[in-house]
Amino acid sequence: MKILVLALGAVLLPLGAAAAETDTSRFQLEKSGDHFVRLDRQTGAMSICQDKDGALVCRMAADERAAYEDELDRLSERVTKLEQAGLIQRALPSDAEIDRSISIMERMMKSFMGMVKEFQADEKANPLPQKT
Repeated sequence: MKILVLALGAVLLPLGAAAAETDTSRFQLEKSGDHFVRLDRQTGAMSICQDKDGALVCRMAADERAAYEDELDRLSERVTKLEQAGLIQRALPSDAEIDRSISIMERMMKSFMGMVKEFQADEKANPLPQKT
């Protein structure tokens, strides 16, 4: 059992190091007065970070926070408009729509069963030769 754990650790340790390397290259930290500015190189997002009890605590920059709040407000307004238009609340079909759908399915099934009966009649009238 100990050998299995050691072998597994030897395999997973380099993977963890590779993951840590990609994470460290994603962000760039710059000291600015008593805090740090963190740049996310993938998204371009900037955060303000401070050292609190040995841990780096980051929060969104003020203009990014404003953009985030604006987007939330825009989406909230959109949901309200959709609700008022009845587009969100109308999730279930009406009784008339259900009846129409059932009627269409019923006609389709009757047509399909008619074709099956025709094939069965053709097979009885002209049986295929038996291959043995």
